[in-house]
Formats: sequence, C-alpha cells, structure tokens
Amino acid sequence: MGGMVLLAGRRAVLEALRAGKRRIEGIWFLEGGHGAPLKEITNIATSRRIPLHPVSREELDQLASNTDHRGVLARAEQTLEPTLDELLAQVSAMGEPPLLVALDEVNDPQNVGAIIRTADAAGAHGIITTTHRTAPSEGTGVERSSAGAAEYVPVSRVVNLRDALERCREAGMWVVGADMEGDRDYTDADLKGPIVLVMGGEGKGIRPLTRKTCDMIVRIPMHGKVASLNVSASAAVLLFEVARQRRAISPAKG
Repeated sequence: MGGMVLLAGRRAVLEALRAGKRRIEGIWFLEGGHGAPLKEITNIATSRRIPLHPVSREELDQLASNTDHRGVLARAEQTLEPTLDELLAQVSAMGEPPLLVALDEVNDPQNVGAIIRTADAAGAHGIITTTHRTAPSEGTGVERSSAGAAEYVPVSRVVNLRDALERCREAGMWVVGADMEGDRDYTDADLKGPIVLVMGGEGKGIRPLTRKTCDMIVRIPMHGKVASLNVSASAAVLLFEVARQRRAISPAKG
C-alpha cells in the first residue's frame, strides 16, 4: 500500500468499506445526515472500530477542499496498483476471454471514473492507463465518478502505452481501437475473443503511434447532428457490445 488519499461520496466510501481491501483511518460525514448508504457506512465503520466524525457542512467543505463530497469523506490507504504483468496474470487465471480497457491520455477524472464504472458493469477485467497525461485513479474524484467500482476494477499504469499493447498482443489479445474513422462498424466486428479495447483522449482520440499498434479500428456510426460521443459514452457502447456478443455464445452465463 502507498500513502493516504481522500475518498469522497457515499458510494465510493461504502464500496471501499464493503471491499475491505484497504485500511480506512476515519470517516467524516455531515452531522444530521441520513439515508440507507450512510447508515450502512456508519454500521460497518462501528463494527470495525473506524473513527466516525459527524461535522458541520462548513467543516466538511474545508476538509474536502474542492472535491464534491456529497456529505461523506473517508481517509483511506492508497490502493496498490498491479503491474501490467501482474494484471495479465490475474486475468489469465480467470479462465475466460480477457477484456481490458486501455486509456490513451484520457485526462478528465469524471470520464475515467465513468469508464471504470462501465467496465465493472460490463464484466471487463481491468484498465490500462499511462503514468503521464492521464487522470490519477485516486484522490481526484475518480472514485466518486466510478460510484465505488474503482474498488473492484484493477488499474495498471504504464510508462509507454504502445509497449503495453504489444505485451497484451504477446499474451494472445487482439488490440481493438475506437475511432470515428474506423475500418468497420462496431457491431460488424468480432469482439468475442480476448481483447484490449483502446479509447482515445478527450478531443484528440487515439494518438497516431497508438493507432498503428491496433489490429482493428472500430467506429460507432452517428445518425444525429453531433459529430461524436464523449469517450466514456463511447466506451459504454463498445463494452456492452462485447458483453452482448459474449452472452450470445455463452447463454448459460447471461
């Protein structure tokens, strides 16, 4: 484990408690707050002897700085991110076709959090992102945007995304990029096998060198007046298409 970070939001704090993967030093919440999530948070914290601190809104705002806390903050130990080799070994041991998502300089914490949340819902096994020009996975609102999914979806940070994608290919995975100028519609692509889905950064998409590493580039056809979808919305469309195709060949698991 690393240093300490602030978790903001009821769902992020609750899922950190449920997962039980990291030490939590204390929880601060709005005095007089109520609701089922907060009740579960306080019950779990009490059972584990985690200090609870009911405070005023002013105090909570001060503690949160510029973070949208939604009435709850927790000081938690930073999670230990797996190396790429560790992530690939974990995925290989699962006994099902790997599905990873690679983020090519996606730097908006809300987008990163939303992609992690969708990855969890669609059954993806992990996220690959870069150490530079990408939103950190903790301490910037990613946990809140992921609605707690960041506790369950491992994130591996790499220095060079292109090298990481080559490593995924060596591990038997197809590298599938998403771009509005793609070779084929996403519904026409075979996404049932082991793949790493590459999503480009806001406003610029997949970088040219990353694009050259892809085995296939898929597009989402647009029928309206908007040129493209937000990266997190695009990731949701593609991840659930992967899930749909995989259910079609394994109906017993659906």
